[in-house]
Amino acid sequence: MTSEAAITFNQVHMAFSGHTILRELQFNIDKGAFVGVIGPNGAGKTTLIRLILGLIRPSSGTVHVFGSPVRRGKRQIGYVPQSFVADPDMPLRARDLVGLGLDGERWGFAFPNHARQQRIQDMLDRVGATRYADEPVGTLSGGERQRLLIAQALLTHPKILLLDEPLSNLDIHSGHEIIQLVAEIAHDSHVTVMFVAHDMNPLLGVMDQVLYLAQGRAVVGSVDEVILPEVLTELYGQPVEVLRINGRILVFASGEMVPLTHSESIAHGHALA
Repeated sequence: MTSEAAITFNQVHMAFSGHTILRELQFNIDKGAFVGVIGPNGAGKTTLIRLILGLIRPSSGTVHVFGSPVRRGKRQIGYVPQSFVADPDMPLRARDLVGLGLDGERWGFAFPNHARQQRIQDMLDRVGATRYADEPVGTLSGGERQRLLIAQALLTHPKILLLDEPLSNLDIHSGHEIIQLVAEIAHDSHVTVMFVAHDMNPLLGVMDQVLYLAQGRAVVGSVDEVILPEVLTELYGQPVEVLRINGRILVFASGEMVPLTHSESIAHGHALA
């Protein structure tokens, strides 16, 4: 563990009911880095996020945040889930949803005051959500709701922002806007970002590092260090090929041409991610 590490996993092993999810993970995430967390379904991406949030404890090993053991409810960490589903008739305004980011440790809604409302408004402005701030959440698009969840996560001025597959229910245009928004926030506020996704390609222009999970194991480094046939072959435990086409990266099970990334399906076969 170094003084520059935002997150440290030290020989972290995670198993549920005798089934191993993560195997002896050992890595550091640098302060201020934008890290894409990539891997197939079942690789342990969400488990990784839950460990950092302190929602679960490892079977063995330790997780540290800024040099201290992780604990639940740490306000240094902001969390953005996949999506927020709301009925169109739910009387919850966009600004009310954002305000819940200040009320996570309280029962019920807080009484309004000027400082609180100004803080919420500033964050709505920051994520570009001002024009629909007073609209019912249930009437908003997926991209609009995702901006609100990001604003909610940022209200406590966290030093780490965790996003668990925020692109999963968005179209390509909305997804691109969310990536650019998070990248701008990370740059301007020096926030460490861990952005979970099935496909690394939308993140190629913004991420500093990739954390690639497969078979319960992880490799962390730059794209050029990690996305190599020999590295991913060892990680998956089977021959892997990496193709670079028109600025995009495609990862395949060698010989069968089975895509190992979620959205890259240019060959027949069952996708593994």
